[in-house]
Amino acid sequence: MAVTMADFRTSEKSWWCPGCGDFGVLAALQKALVELGIEPEKVAVVSGIGCSGKIGNYINSYNLHTVHGRALAAAQGLKLANRELTVIAAGGDGDGFAIGMGHYMHALRRNVDITYIVMDNMIYGLTKGQTSPTSEHGFQTKSTPAGNVERSVNQLQLAIASGCGFVANGFSANQKQLVEIIKRAIQHPGFALVNTYSPCVTFNKQNTFDFFKQHLTNLDEDPTYDRHDRFAAMKKLMETEELVTGIVYEDPNSVRYEDRVAGYPAEGIVNRDWSVDPAVWQKLVEQYK
Repeated sequence: MAVTMADFRTSEKSWWCPGCGDFGVLAALQKALVELGIEPEKVAVVSGIGCSGKIGNYINSYNLHTVHGRALAAAQGLKLANRELTVIAAGGDGDGFAIGMGHYMHALRRNVDITYIVMDNMIYGLTKGQTSPTSEHGFQTKSTPAGNVERSVNQLQLAIASGCGFVANGFSANQKQLVEIIKRAIQHPGFALVNTYSPCVTFNKQNTFDFFKQHLTNLDEDPTYDRHDRFAAMKKLMETEELVTGIVYEDPNSVRYEDRVAGYPAEGIVNRDWSVDPAVWQKLVEQYK
């Protein structure tokens, strides 16, 4: 029996603000899973802290809500333990690129087969509107009333420079494109980054839906753009200040971490027979008496 959108919905009432971009991300993820024909019991959503961290509560699947900045660590461990699961890590720009930056950088180079969806609203929404790692230089918030003196993180360039084999940028208001991006990310063999501009309608009055509609460049509409060229991808990101949508870079020769580790079980760790011979077990116990 084919899966439907209803299969991925939960009864929990959302506490996202009306108009929040995260609604678009949730809908796109659900549509992508339905179109790929993946059943809910084969999906695990691992989220961090922040407004975006609630996404796991609104999608019917396995859900692990981690502590701040640790979504990628938990998601990688989950995938390595059970390769049969489609593992989706989800979080915000603060969760992923501030306290979670250390995990982000190593996940990029490690290439475990998971998809990381970042809901980037360029502000801390849950804590009521402070500057985040992706806030623009000069951006005025409650924590930077005189303007942000720091430069913003270039998370897409960091991903490519660190060896990520799939780097994409979406916009929550462009459902058709975002669904296709997420589908391609899930199918990619290895770590896939789907950074998504998801406007905060309550606290960010600068990077609004209208702002992104006016400034984003759609790479999927450029027939001359080669998404398999790392150098071209970096150049485009520098030229546009990362204000793009579409698949920025895709490595056609990506090899998953799981397939590069000698002796790693193809069936996943959880499906192996871990029973121990009683005599061996007793011998081990005797050592601790």
